[in-house]
Amino acid sequence: MRIAAQDVDRLSRVLSGCAGATVAASALIVLLTTRRTPAWDVVAVPAAALVTGGLALLLHALPNAGPAVRGTARALGAITAVVGVACLARYPAAGIAAILIGLALVAIDVRIRLRRGAPARFRVADPLLGAAAIVALVALVPRMFAPAFPSGRAPVGVMSAYVASALLALAIGTILARPEAGPLRTAATAGPGTTVRHALPLLVAVPIVAAVVSALAGRAGVSRPVAAISTGAILAALVLLALAGRLVRSLDAADRRQRDLVAQLRDRGEYADTLLQSINEAVMVLDANYRVLDVNQRWHELSGRPPEDELGRRPDGLPPIRAGEWIGEWQVRRPDGADVPVLATMAPIPDAEGQPRGYVATYVDIADRKRAEQALTERAGELERSNVGLREANTRLEQALAFKNDLTSMLTHDVAQPISSIASLAELLAADWAELPEDIRLELATKIDKNTRRLIKMMNDLQLLFRLDTGTVTARRTPVPLREMAESVAADTAPEAEIDIDDELAALADRGHLEAVLQHLLTNAVAYGDAPVQVRAWRLGEGVELMVQDRGPGIPEELVPRLFDRFARGAGLGLFIVRHLVEANGGSVRYERAEPRGARLVVALEEAAVRG
Repeated sequence: MRIAAQDVDRLSRVLSGCAGATVAASALIVLLTTRRTPAWDVVAVPAAALVTGGLALLLHALPNAGPAVRGTARALGAITAVVGVACLARYPAAGIAAILIGLALVAIDVRIRLRRGAPARFRVADPLLGAAAIVALVALVPRMFAPAFPSGRAPVGVMSAYVASALLALAIGTILARPEAGPLRTAATAGPGTTVRHALPLLVAVPIVAAVVSALAGRAGVSRPVAAISTGAILAALVLLALAGRLVRSLDAADRRQRDLVAQLRDRGEYADTLLQSINEAVMVLDANYRVLDVNQRWHELSGRPPEDELGRRPDGLPPIRAGEWIGEWQVRRPDGADVPVLATMAPIPDAEGQPRGYVATYVDIADRKRAEQALTERAGELERSNVGLREANTRLEQALAFKNDLTSMLTHDVAQPISSIASLAELLAADWAELPEDIRLELATKIDKNTRRLIKMMNDLQLLFRLDTGTVTARRTPVPLREMAESVAADTAPEAEIDIDDELAALADRGHLEAVLQHLLTNAVAYGDAPVQVRAWRLGEGVELMVQDRGPGIPEELVPRLFDRFARGAGLGLFIVRHLVEANGGSVRYERAEPRGARLVVALEEAAVRG
């Protein structure tokens, strides 16, 4: 039956504390009883070392001791070592044992690593305590055999039996003071097959115990000294033979278990390798220094490199290495320079302390998915371009429908009126030609001519409108003297217009376009405004501005945003044609409200020098 770990700890500390208290109390009693006696000089210094050592051991054995208690215990241990140094001159064996025990009490919690990278498990105090125990046993055993020798021939001890026993008790108690590494915990937690290994110290102790039994038998007179010594030797030999046989059987069993474990490890290794090679994803196993330990066949296929080229080296282009798992898209470079898109995962393999002892990198080939995504993206782009084209075509259809409706409305009203007037006047003139006076016939013919010209102008505007709508209007820009052009247009459209333009001022534009623009502006001013109508022009920076202004009521605010649209304001196509012709010549047109009243339309064009 195995002993609970807590019970082992408690028992170990109790035994250690009892040993320390007993040694300290007995040494203190010796000091008090030998005070003022000749024996004081002999026992004072060794007893003082035993008192401080026993107290230090007692403090170390206390459960849940705080830093102050442990510091006091280490200080008492240091004092024990110092007192041991004082004993060296007179009692060298006792002094050496006291120094070793004192140093062990100081370094009882100090552990070191025996090799780099291994956990700190070796206790510095263990070899010190072992040496102190050997010194005490060497001094103690001869004392036990003294009665077995003739008078005057007994072996001489290197220290008194009491001091040797007390030092041995301190050494054993110090070992038990830390139960997590003591012999009781080792015995309690040992598994099958470890009994002989943990009983090896008994091989050393058996001869000593046999000698002690022989000495006690000789002291008690149970047998003669030779018989006692022989009995002890035989007993020791028998125990050693029994332990040797048990050791052989244990070694055989351990060897069988080791072979079984090796076979299991080989099977597990083969299974792990088969599992690694059968994984469909590319897998790379790395050590803590990021060097490749193993790769599977899928990695060879993905990277295009054989496994032997990867093993033992740090690969190029590793995914990000972090404390936790990382997953994301990555690129694997092949020997031919091609990059394979992959979905990479980089996960650490923690050790018992949670630190990375290695890493596992997995790669999933997503080249097909990327190509599908690219195809989908291109298809989506084509669909979007098709949708844009459809929207543009729909917009053009809507504009064409609006143009047709506007054109139908204009033809219904604006074109039908002059045609109807011409028809009526021509019918009247033809029917009553003989009866009509000469002046009436002239007046009717003049009206027919006026409506005919109006209709021709409207047809010309429609033709120009169709050309503007299809984008076939092009400008051949040349220097156009503005005053000459304004006087020519105003003579036919607005003879009463006031013209204020410098003779040297010219614009770079298509003359026909500019004449049509000014004709429409003057016609609009005469039709919707009041006199006087003014035509002015001036320089502005590197351009010129041509203005037509009337004194009428101006344009209502709600019509201004759509003033230059097609069929706006019920004035036909004039201002719409003006805007497009001006823009075709690289200029712009705007509306301004004149003060105190009236409308002002301003055309901005590039300036040109007039040819001499």
